[in-house]
Amino acid sequence: MILKIRRRSNIVSNPDEKKSHTYQDWLTWDGTWELINGKAYNMSPAPTSLHQFIVGELHFALRTFFQNRSCYVFVAPFDVFFSESDDYLSPDHVTQPDLSVVCSKEQISKNGCHGAPTIIIEVLSPSTALKDFNEKFNLYQKYGVQEYWIVDPGNRTVHVYALQDGNYQVRHLHTEQETIQSIVFKDLQLPMNRLFSLE
Repeated sequence: MILKIRRRSNIVSNPDEKKSHTYQDWLTWDGTWELINGKAYNMSPAPTSLHQFIVGELHFALRTFFQNRSCYVFVAPFDVFFSESDDYLSPDHVTQPDLSVVCSKEQISKNGCHGAPTIIIEVLSPSTALKDFNEKFNLYQKYGVQEYWIVDPGNRTVHVYALQDGNYQVRHLHTEQETIQSIVFKDLQLPMNRLFSLE
């Protein structure tokens, strides 16, 4: 179990985003941060209303689908810890996906998820697009996230990636009038037009 205890005397309000950091550094940061490959990523400013609407629609659909199955759906803020050595007292990376589907209850702790969720969904914003398509894509692939969705509100598309032989070789691109189809859960489908009905 990870206990994220912050000591007031050691709080760092703005870590140096150019310096290489560790999990012990992350514990001292004030606010909401991700740690990927030693780099600090600030999770502010707050997302847009469209971003939050899409996350809400996805959360409702996933909760409905998984309610009688042994999977759990979490919405940000929710920390996911990745570790090279399965040492979750000092993990190598910490991310905060918009949505995480965890199908092993043993991975869930008081402070988040230890290891790869079965599905991770990220909803793009201008400040996170490069990170979601690059650093997070590579991280989730490396640590075995079986399915990774990237929702692009600007282009009204959803990219669905699935692992095959350890890499995201399966890719489906869904456009606005289509239905999102999960690759891991064949009967999980979601009409795209629901996600963008706010506009």
